[in-house]
Amino acid sequence: MTTPSSPGDSSLATSVYSLPAKSPTEAEQYKARASNWRFSTLCASVDNKDQYGASSTPIYQTATFKGMDGQYDYTRSGNPTRGGLENHLARLYGATQTFALSTGMTCLDMILRLVKPGETVLAGDDIYGGTNRLLTYLSSHGGVKVIHADTTNIESLRPHLGSGNKVRMVLLESPTNPLLKIADLEEISKEVKIASPDALIVVDNTMMSPYLQRPLELGADIVYDSGTKYLSGHHDLMAGIIAVKRPEICKDIAFLINSVGSGLAPFDSFLLLRGVKTMSLRMDRQMATAQLVAIYLDTLGFLVHYPGLKSHPKRDIHWKQATGAGAVLSFVTDDKALSERIVGGTRLWGISVSFGAVNSLISMPCLMSHASISAAVRAERGLPENLIRLCVGIEDPRDLMDDLEHSLLSAGAITPNLSHSPLSHSRSAELYVSDPEAWILERAKGFKRPSTESSAIDKLVSGVKKGLGFTPTERKSLEEDIVVSAPGKVILFGEHAVVHGVTAIASSVNLRCFAVLSPRSDGKVGLEVPNVGVEAEWEISKLPWGLLPVHSNSHRHIADKDLDSSLLQAIENLVHDHAELGQTGLNSCIAFLYLYMVMAGADLNAPSVTFTATANLPISAGLGSSAAYSTCVASALLIAHSHISKPTNNQRRLTEGDTNIVDGWAFLSEKVLHGTPSGIDNAVSVRGGAVAFTKSVGGRKGGLDGLHGFSSIRLLLTNTLVPRDTKTLVAGVSAKRLAEPHVVDPILDAVQSISDEASTLLSGQTHVDREELISRLEILIKENHSHLVNLGVSHPSLEVVVAATAAEPFGLATKLTGAGGGGCAVTLIPDDFPQSSLDALITTLESQGFQPHLTSVGGPGLGIHVSRPKEDKIRTSEEGEGMVVPIRATLRETPIESLEQWSQRIGNWVHT
Repeated sequence: MTTPSSPGDSSLATSVYSLPAKSPTEAEQYKARASNWRFSTLCASVDNKDQYGASSTPIYQTATFKGMDGQYDYTRSGNPTRGGLENHLARLYGATQTFALSTGMTCLDMILRLVKPGETVLAGDDIYGGTNRLLTYLSSHGGVKVIHADTTNIESLRPHLGSGNKVRMVLLESPTNPLLKIADLEEISKEVKIASPDALIVVDNTMMSPYLQRPLELGADIVYDSGTKYLSGHHDLMAGIIAVKRPEICKDIAFLINSVGSGLAPFDSFLLLRGVKTMSLRMDRQMATAQLVAIYLDTLGFLVHYPGLKSHPKRDIHWKQATGAGAVLSFVTDDKALSERIVGGTRLWGISVSFGAVNSLISMPCLMSHASISAAVRAERGLPENLIRLCVGIEDPRDLMDDLEHSLLSAGAITPNLSHSPLSHSRSAELYVSDPEAWILERAKGFKRPSTESSAIDKLVSGVKKGLGFTPTERKSLEEDIVVSAPGKVILFGEHAVVHGVTAIASSVNLRCFAVLSPRSDGKVGLEVPNVGVEAEWEISKLPWGLLPVHSNSHRHIADKDLDSSLLQAIENLVHDHAELGQTGLNSCIAFLYLYMVMAGADLNAPSVTFTATANLPISAGLGSSAAYSTCVASALLIAHSHISKPTNNQRRLTEGDTNIVDGWAFLSEKVLHGTPSGIDNAVSVRGGAVAFTKSVGGRKGGLDGLHGFSSIRLLLTNTLVPRDTKTLVAGVSAKRLAEPHVVDPILDAVQSISDEASTLLSGQTHVDREELISRLEILIKENHSHLVNLGVSHPSLEVVVAATAAEPFGLATKLTGAGGGGCAVTLIPDDFPQSSLDALITTLESQGFQPHLTSVGGPGLGIHVSRPKEDKIRTSEEGEGMVVPIRATLRETPIESLEQWSQRIGNWVHT
């Protein structure tokens, strides 16, 4: 709104960069430079070249401008200070034009004026109280139909779309306020544009800001923010921002704002522009502290709504479209009076509405920000009266925790855990600096909720009582062994850089996990994973069946996209009784039991079985061992429940439908194991072959593309057996990038170029002979590894492997692989490499304490053993002529190095 064409009128600026540059050439140069800047740089870099060279955008505190042909005539129509703010924000939002208004609600008022009487607004059922108030008025006074639906579920929107429903606008929030529900903005946008192409998709992005989420890049037509919140960050002004992509909508919005005079005043525009410059710094601190607060409350057993938690039901969708979890969270106490005592007992946390400022706030939405929604409607929409909302600021996290903890204690929400021995003050201080999440978990151990233990017991007893009259003779039984296998994966190019949006090239390997699901008849379910020391069993009737999510029997074969936090917590409590198991063993138990229960749906549908799994794939080495395990668990249980068909001797491949079902359940298992998996590991394990994977970062689209022309190559995978903390390594690269972007960003760009060339070579898009293909891959491997070294993610043992394989007489190319989980190196073995030299190399590496594994990549995915008629056992020459033993027993007894031979001996596999 910066180029009025006549007095009192405003038209769309021809370029968001045209003001305040001195000339078109200068504007183009600035735009070209800015297109390569990161978000924090864009925030701080305001192009404010006014006629006097002021370093900060001046305040043009005037109502009128002299002259007849000037760019401005009347501040209601346009003002240089407001115009500078709008142009700056257009870059941050990725918008054609932004508009600065007096408040966030004024923005919504302007936007809703695009809806005519008789048309429909489709909105969420968990929305800001002020939004609900305005929509209610519009419905009762403006002749507009308003429908509220659950926007977290696309299915609930579909009945209201279509030409017959006259939907003019779909109004979304994600995350919602205050329950932090997540809507899939991209999928909803696609659905709406197909079913109701004339509808405008509007997103209230206040909970995220353009720093964390840019809905215009996800398909939205209009985005608006309350500038009072994160954009300003100081609660010293009222403002709202509308960001628009389509020029014709820009013109309509500009006309409305000029007509009613709702533009932001010059002084407030100056303050908001100043606040935006520090937005990324403030929000980084706020989010880091919010994560700690959420973990603390979640560990104590409160139901916490925050997409940064592993337990959030829509976490994967949120992180697909956003780059952070925000700094607002909410939790329930199940007691309104208790919540009031907690809120009233804080001192540092200010009791107030709003959020996004440097100071932390606490409130009860039903009594404050959402009080305008009737109690009946709040109950209907699932908004608990005892809900507490926390809006985290930039104070020291230790002070905020001291204050919140004191209030929780004083209110009786938690009590001291006298059995816990707290860390010394010095050790606690050290832990806070070195590992804040470990610090907050340790702090939470010092307290407990008074009713936590009894509630857990009550839930367990209730779960058993809800069983359907179990007797051993009634339980569903498994008729024969189910034998499956799945491959691991190797990342050939792009590890570590993939976190920052760089493409990674991954492929299946012929090192695999093998598993057998065997029947038993004692009413128990067992799990055996010798690789990680697991040998456990549980009584089926005592599993927490009462906490199962509600399912339709006709759809139980389809995996949920989200984890049920209550069930998962109950299983974790059950499994942790096996304290002798390491974390990897515990996680394997939790994932198996979760899929076992959810897939069954009721205890009578749960067969008494033992699942036995082992692998010649190194565990925790960054080679996809967990995905291979998840694929085996998912496929075996799906066959056991008849959710997919077991292949026959006449069927040589799994159907695409069954493959997708297995992939969905394997991904669910990966979520249990890892929280927020990318999906690449299970996709490769189920389908085999090779893929190019790009993570969605910063609003940019990600994707998974198969490399269908992939030619198999030989690799030597060498496990250094040096433990690596993937989380710390990834965080280290992120910190290095933040501190030295001029060093790290060129490295990431170089790795992207390597992945692009590798993808082209491996997909067969370029016609090069085999010798040239291997030669080019060798060069790319060496280049990729040198970049990883410069990122600081290698370690001495890996460099020993690199040096040993490169030395004469071998002369091979080696790089680290994966995120560094177990410190694995991958060496390319040319087709003509002599076997004697390969044997010598393996001997050399083994003599240095390493574990080399010769493998090939690009092989088959999931394998299911097809039993010969009336035979579910195998003959083994080791056991003597004519002797047969159960498959499960032979799997347990087979040494890891002989698993491939075991697989070949039983034969009759069907693969994807």
